[in-house]
Amino acid sequence: MILNRFSFRSSLSRLCGAAALLMVTGLASSAQEALPGSNASMDEIQRFCTNIADPARDQRYLLQKQDLEKLQGEVNDRIAILEKRKAEYQDWLSRRDAFMQQAQLGLVDIYKNMKADAAAPQLEKVDVMLAAAIIMKLPPKQSSLILSEMSPDQAAQVAAIMSSAADPNTSKDPS
Repeated sequence: MILNRFSFRSSLSRLCGAAALLMVTGLASSAQEALPGSNASMDEIQRFCTNIADPARDQRYLLQKQDLEKLQGEVNDRIAILEKRKAEYQDWLSRRDAFMQQAQLGLVDIYKNMKADAAAPQLEKVDVMLAAAIIMKLPPKQSSLILSEMSPDQAAQVAAIMSSAADPNTSKDPS
């Protein structure tokens, strides 16, 4: 039923356009003849065209409103993604800060005064996160000596943690 009304209004709209064109060109007398099955006068045609102008405008506004709502939904989706990424970054930052605080507890000073061959076996036995935090706080020369004294697997784990702590790419999803 709606489709029939739309088709009917569309046809009538075309009819109004044709009638208006004929009126403008001064062919008012032939306008009634040009419209098949039309017994209406030009005044009736003009009144009809005037009457359907508001519903047509309302329909255009409705379509524009739907487009704007769709765009608003897309913007809201993008904002949600950005908020999620922001939360990921803040989580990463807080974990990194906590990680760095572990090394601040005075352990750095203790390991700073130790020889590398004595510090390496001890750091292998503590939590790998703590070991990485301590080694990051030591001077680079001493850190490299300690890592060279550690077992290759343990040194690789510590180095991986240290590199991930300094990695600026925090998002898990690159898209």
